[in-house]
Amino acid sequence: MRELRFAVLGAGFWSGCQLAAWGELPGARCVAIYNRTRSKAETLAARFGVPTVYDDAEQMLSEETLDFVDIITDGDSHAPLVQLAARYALPVICQKPLAPSLPLAESMLLACREAGVPLLVHENWRWQAPFRALRDVLASGAIGRVFRAQITYANSFPVFDNQPFLKELEQFILTDIGTHILDTARFLFGEPTAVDCRTTRVREDIRGEDVATVMLTLDDFTVVCNMSYASRVEHDRFPETFAFVEGSRGSAEIAPDYWLRVTTEAGTQSRRVAPHHYVWADPAYDLVHASIVPCQANLLAALRGEEQAETTGADNLRTLRLVHAAYESARTRQTISLT
Repeated sequence: MRELRFAVLGAGFWSGCQLAAWGELPGARCVAIYNRTRSKAETLAARFGVPTVYDDAEQMLSEETLDFVDIITDGDSHAPLVQLAARYALPVICQKPLAPSLPLAESMLLACREAGVPLLVHENWRWQAPFRALRDVLASGAIGRVFRAQITYANSFPVFDNQPFLKELEQFILTDIGTHILDTARFLFGEPTAVDCRTTRVREDIRGEDVATVMLTLDDFTVVCNMSYASRVEHDRFPETFAFVEGSRGSAEIAPDYWLRVTTEAGTQSRRVAPHHYVWADPAYDLVHASIVPCQANLLAALRGEEQAETTGADNLRTLRLVHAAYESARTRQTISLT
């Protein structure tokens, strides 16, 4: 198996996590890091033994022999960096959210399509161990036909400690966590036909909304997605996401501390679906950090032509459309049709 050489663009908080996750996978090696602030790239490179750093992205792409790039920068910089990689005919993995607007996201897909290279999206939330197990339960038919579901991310987890720039976003929780939660809803239940959303801002030291409630309408059932960074709850220390799904023959629940409970007329079966712990992971982020590894394994296998990528640019564009439809619904206080 030939080792694929790649470069990382960006040297922030998540770059270190994703580089550590790449280290868990055979067949890929980071050979260069770009960051506008060269010293940050140098610090990250020293930590992971990456031989070369750049503060000019185009210089890096012109000088390095690469098989793909992994873009781990803020959302506003994604489009120009993806389009740059496309000009060099390089496959791209891009961090979510894909872009701050739908036209920009569409232009990124077009640039990669015209260059004949894949655009893949690092969307790891659906790879969390409890959600993979829940999807297996739903696929088995154990709880029958789903008629209602709820996904909840509600806490006061100190997300701003590692990512202070989030305080300045005019559109915050739907852009940040919403892309994860709405993608997970699509992964579990399929494509919505309508969106209703209400948002509010509770914290006074941020610009954007920190609470959102989104109701997705599918063909014959609804999924309510609750998101909050303003909720004081027992599980504040960990960014866990919970779910409760009701079906014609029972229910399935992802509860705190990774418990999966399936209830039918035969009773309740419970099992703990804990994430794998990696030595490099922050214990508070165990669930999130552990999901990075299978996400990147899927993307790497896709780049090798061994399997289909789950989170392609085209697929993630559907999630981004949900995010923007949710903002439109919150602004107009109306239901937004997606058909």
